[in-house]
Amino acid sequence: MRDPMDMSDPMCDPMDMSDPMCDPMKTNDRMSGRMDMSDPMEMNDRMSDRMDMSDRTGDPMDMDPAGEAERFWEKHYAGRDRVWNGNPNPLLAETARTLRAGTALDLGSGEGGDAVHLAAQGWQVTAVDVSATALARARAHARAAGVADRVTTQQHDLARTFPHGAFDLISAQYLHSPLDLPREHVLRQAARALAPGGLLLIVDHGSVRPWAWDPDPHTHFPTPQDIYGGLHLDPARYRPERLDTPRREAVGPNGETATVTDTVVAVRRVPHPSGGA
Repeated sequence: MRDPMDMSDPMCDPMDMSDPMCDPMKTNDRMSGRMDMSDPMEMNDRMSDRMDMSDRTGDPMDMDPAGEAERFWEKHYAGRDRVWNGNPNPLLAETARTLRAGTALDLGSGEGGDAVHLAAQGWQVTAVDVSATALARARAHARAAGVADRVTTQQHDLARTFPHGAFDLISAQYLHSPLDLPREHVLRQAARALAPGGLLLIVDHGSVRPWAWDPDPHTHFPTPQDIYGGLHLDPARYRPERLDTPRREAVGPNGETATVTDTVVAVRRVPHPSGGA
């Protein structure tokens, strides 16, 4: 997740405990907002997010007590009128420019900054978050941007359920949590949900922001190779397309600037030689 005050970094890693402005769990627009109860469309949209459990894929690595993640993120978002600045994550925007628009899945979509950006580029996006408040804000953002017909929201606790479908692009931007989250399992599910030829883009923090409340220079950040290796993907079906640690300029909560490092893992699903998945 990213620091919501880092204006160059629209996402905030909730697991980046060094970042006091970032809730220990998400980044970029990532997880909640208040629903306008006076808006009947908003109320209907919110109800539609509470999906029939028969339409969800159970996670055998269920580590989160029932409802804990939802309560945590609802409290996080409901306590603020807006958490994120609405801009897309830079590395997602950069990557999407090189791809042909198709179907996209945004894991931990928050208030919809990434989803709306992709939809504006022609993608059909499924935005997934555990917070109904975040999803309500994402829908409002999509309506305001004129792309509501290209953004669908689904409420999932990824420690328990995962969206159905096959996608050309799956985005996991700073997907961390202060709660128990079987992250590698979730990312393996994401890889399996790729359509043949599809791309999974994982972006994590690769350095401590100097404006963190407790900037520990000894914090360990996994390498791109560590993250990719931890997924244990079949090399006959998946190939790493980018394992990188790019640097960029970021802006802190008081306007200070610093060069920070991101960790990027891009994985391509390889179509079967016979033409199958």
